[in-house]
Amino acid sequence: MDKIKACQGFIAALDQSGGSTPKALRLYGIEEDAYSGDAEMYDLIHGMRSRIAQAPAFTGEKVVGAILFEMTMDREIDGKPTATYMWDERGVVPFLKVDKGLADEENGVQVMKPMPELDGLCERAVKAGVFGTKMRSVINAANAEGIKAIVAQQFDVGKQIIGHGLVPIIEPEVNITIADKSAAEDILLTELTVQLDALSDDQTVMLKLTLPEAANHYKSLVDHPRVASVVALSGGYSREEANTRLSQNTGMIASFSRALTEGLSAQQSDDAFNTMIGDTIDSIYQASIAG
Repeated sequence: MDKIKACQGFIAALDQSGGSTPKALRLYGIEEDAYSGDAEMYDLIHGMRSRIAQAPAFTGEKVVGAILFEMTMDREIDGKPTATYMWDERGVVPFLKVDKGLADEENGVQVMKPMPELDGLCERAVKAGVFGTKMRSVINAANAEGIKAIVAQQFDVGKQIIGHGLVPIIEPEVNITIADKSAAEDILLTELTVQLDALSDDQTVMLKLTLPEAANHYKSLVDHPRVASVVALSGGYSREEANTRLSQNTGMIASFSRALTEGLSAQQSDDAFNTMIGDTIDSIYQASIAG
């Protein structure tokens, strides 16, 4: 918790799920014809994640946390369970993606699908040494009713997760392509504030938010006593633009996925790979501590 609250670094999002894994592998230089079935696909993506986690630059000095996919938590890196490896060997705080994807759009938003097995998953996460969780829903329009519903669902599930001793990352992503993004962010700020103000003193959450149109739009959330940290998703922005936007937001740190792996390739030598990921980690770290 001290490491997360200090915000001296960023959180690596290594939690690509079944739907996004083929694209992540393709960007990594592995086409779909290179594997057959989900088992081989997940073996390959775990290999990519392991390679990143074992890179010399991937340490708690600049990477304060890592979000893991469920199958990643259940596997090992260098002979150790992944969450244990992250904390004991790298000094990186492990989180777990717990959502099961998005429901169909209604009132301009996509809430999370039901998670009937959440309690069991949280129990497994605690035993595995995981610190917190992450769950994503998406805002596609500045619809007040929809945004209120999406935030309410996030906090309802978040309280369930807190009950297991875990710290939930609340992630109501605002789609960066929508014309009314700024208006959606205004509504989101209001709804998040209402929910945060209603939390008790023993309830702490984190927030993962799209980089806003107005710099420091979410500064009041960064300073809120019930918030351990506010992290930013890249949301489709290039790493350069995401870093530029992030550096303008005081107290927000990165939690990038695609922007973290941009430029990495399965075909790279270890030296080339480690140099690339090292430069990337440094650039995201610098943007995270700026502002």
